[in-house]
Amino acid sequence: MSKINRQIEVLDTPVNVSRMQEADFISLTDIARHRNADRSDDLIRNWVRNRNTLEFLGVWERIHNPDFNSVEFDGFRMQAGLNSFTLTPKQWIERTNAKGLVSKAGRYGGTFAHRDIAFEFASWVSVEFKLYLIKEFQRLQEAEQKQLGWDVKRNLTKINYRIHTDAIQANLIPPELTGKQVSLIYASEADVLNMALFGQTAKDWRDAHPGEKGNIRDQANASQLVCLANLENLNALFINEGMAQAERLKKLNRIAIEQMEILTSDHNRNLQGGGDAK
Repeated sequence: MSKINRQIEVLDTPVNVSRMQEADFISLTDIARHRNADRSDDLIRNWVRNRNTLEFLGVWERIHNPDFNSVEFDGFRMQAGLNSFTLTPKQWIERTNAKGLVSKAGRYGGTFAHRDIAFEFASWVSVEFKLYLIKEFQRLQEAEQKQLGWDVKRNLTKINYRIHTDAIQANLIPPELTGKQVSLIYASEADVLNMALFGQTAKDWRDAHPGEKGNIRDQANASQLVCLANLENLNALFINEGMAQAERLKKLNRIAIEQMEILTSDHNRNLQGGGDAK
């Protein structure tokens, strides 16, 4: 069971979010600390033993958990409401084989709940806190989706760059060249792509941005990365066909202009809520 821990801040309260069971689980312990930092465990136990909470947890488990022990759940439900009835998250998990709550030990320990259940608990703690929790959680998801999209495009560019360098090695590098000469050929071909797409070489960019970290490609936007990946494949094909560098540069530049017009127009249309007519 993979666990990826992140943290959001809700009304000055740090709240841990952990990736478990292919879903996001939010720390009930952290949410409870917003209301009472010294008695967070007591607050969670009081919530779990509440009849309405048990009904909610039971319905959630029946929908999402085929291994849920309904017989044990019915026993808890019959006792709910009695002054003598007590129930901890750990007992709930062990007796009913529940999947919506998780009890963790260690640095990021405490009681975690699937986001559906965590939002319900947050509403019981504070309606205001719940609304801000949802807002910050959505902000986290949006940031992660953007990063995921960026990583996929960047990795695609790296994979295609390997195809590009293999074509250079097979067709443009004689075996008698020195290491320095080989590096110059690779750099020259990289700049063919840079000139075709960005209109400048890597050195031109570094000279114009002396304080910037990384390189010209690290500053590329998503549309440029997609276009660059396409250009790498095409340049590898042109190299294998024996096309001269000057001719390749002209063709790649023309293709880059055409593709960027398409990519940017599609991006702008998506931002405006448009799309292809059906």
